[in-house]
Amino acid sequence: MDNSFFAYLQRLELIAFFSGYPLIYVITQLIAGNQTIRNLFKINPALLLSFAYTLVGTLFLGLQLRNLYPEYSIAHLKEVIQQPYLVAWALLSLLFWIPMLAKKPVLSLLHSLVFFFLFAKDLFLQLTLPSADKNILRNNMKLYTESLLLNAGAFLLILLFSLLLFRLKRKKLPKVN
Repeated sequence: MDNSFFAYLQRLELIAFFSGYPLIYVITQLIAGNQTIRNLFKINPALLLSFAYTLVGTLFLGLQLRNLYPEYSIAHLKEVIQQPYLVAWALLSLLFWIPMLAKKPVLSLLHSLVFFFLFAKDLFLQLTLPSADKNILRNNMKLYTESLLLNAGAFLLILLFSLLLFRLKRKKLPKVN
């Protein structure tokens, strides 16, 4: 794997987009286990986790396309993408738009654990090395916080959208006497 500065920046992008999802997943599963919450929303919020993860993956794809602009050639793609396997793994998150995969949110959790591992490895190395730079640790924690906010915002957006669709469907159904 290339240890260049640009590869490090690309790894930070991946951490910023995907590493916060496991914590959002756990919190949502805990809250969704409450029957009162399920009755309040009329749907199980935990089933929407995969769609929120995919929305974040779509935003990541948009960033990658923006970085490739204006030349979308294979040569430019090879030049810009420093860690192709990690980027390809990140883009596999788009598969969770498929309803069959989206019904199993644990698959999205397993997918995101690769990026959480990158964050945890950096955190561990920074805490255990005596000559570690504290700015790197501070930067990783800032990125993790932003990832949590991004993933929570995506989940809330999907939740609000699904609640809106649920209410619209309920209003359109004719009442039977």
